[in-house]
Formats: sequence, structure tokens, C-alpha cells
Amino acid sequence: MSLQMTKTEREAFLAGVHVGVISIAEPGRGPLTAPIWYAYESGGELWIVTERDSRKGRLLVQVARFSLCAQSEQPPYKYVSVEGPITAIVPSDVERDGRPLARRYLGREIGDRYIEATDSAESRSANIRVTLRPERWLSVDYAKQYAAG
Repeated sequence: MSLQMTKTEREAFLAGVHVGVISIAEPGRGPLTAPIWYAYESGGELWIVTERDSRKGRLLVQVARFSLCAQSEQPPYKYVSVEGPITAIVPSDVERDGRPLARRYLGREIGDRYIEATDSAESRSANIRVTLRPERWLSVDYAKQYAAG
């Protein structure tokens, strides 16, 4: 029995709220791997926001691709990993990018408070939105091993 998710299952899982773990190639070292908020809608592209001058940001503008893994934290465990090309790197916009991500992860009220506490002219010019087109997918749903056969 395959534990792999179907296309519909993996896209729905990735579209759910999970903290992603991004991996970015770094010359002369292992890949940079760090947790990050992300957004994805089934069939579309995945995007993240990060500071342009952070280690993640500096690496992302140098590479053509990255990977992201999202997983469940409770058994039976599931995960989806995607890898693909960066299709866009643009300045981030608080209303288009920051507020929706904050609300996705923190809820409307706390997300809005988070934006108000962290929004400044300096932060607005410091962040970039990086978009990835998923090309390679890996997925596992361990609940499938318990499905009636």
C-alpha cells in the first residue's frame, strides 16, 4: 500500500496552515534550513515573505530554486515537500502579503495586532515576497497504513 498522497490530497494539505521549513542551497555549506510562514492555494504557486538582508533573503536572491516542507505535528503524521524554481522576487506589501500571512497564522485579531506592532517604513522597505512554482512533490500520509484493506 502506498502512503503517498494523491495530487488533490497533497495540494489540500499544503494549502492548510502549517509552519513550513524552507531549505535553500548555500555554497560551501549544507543548505540553510529554517521555519517560515508561507501561503499556497491548490494548483497555484507558493510564496513567502522574508527580510531582503536576512541570511534567507540574501541566499534566495542568489539561487534559482528552493524547497519547503510542511508537516502535521500529531499522529498519524503527514508531510508534503515541494521543490521548484523561484518565479518572482518582489518588494513585499503589508496589505497584500504581511497582513494575510499574519492572519493565516495568528487569526484576524492577533494577526492585525502583530502587523501594527511590527509595521514601520523601515520594515516595509526591508521585506521581499518570494514565489515558488512547485515542480517536485514528496508526500506521505501515515494514516493510509491503517486504512481498511
